Amino acid sequence: MTGLVLATSSLAAQTPAVVDTSKLGPQVGAVVPAFAGLDQFGKPQTLASTYGPKGAMLVFFRSADW
Repeated sequence: MTGLVLATSSLAAQTPAVVDTSKLGPQVGAVVPAFAGLDQFGKPQTLASTYGPKGAMLVFFRSADW
């Protein structure tokens, strides 16, 4: 028999917190403020420069690993 010990974390036994998503970040349909930044090639981009013939869609992805 090996000396392997299995233990459970007390954090795993806790119930997840309820988060009110209506108070987090932009909401669906909200107007996006104008912004500017550099793309991967160092070229300046603005919100207006990202629009295509059908507009633009912004997707916010927040990792669960932070």
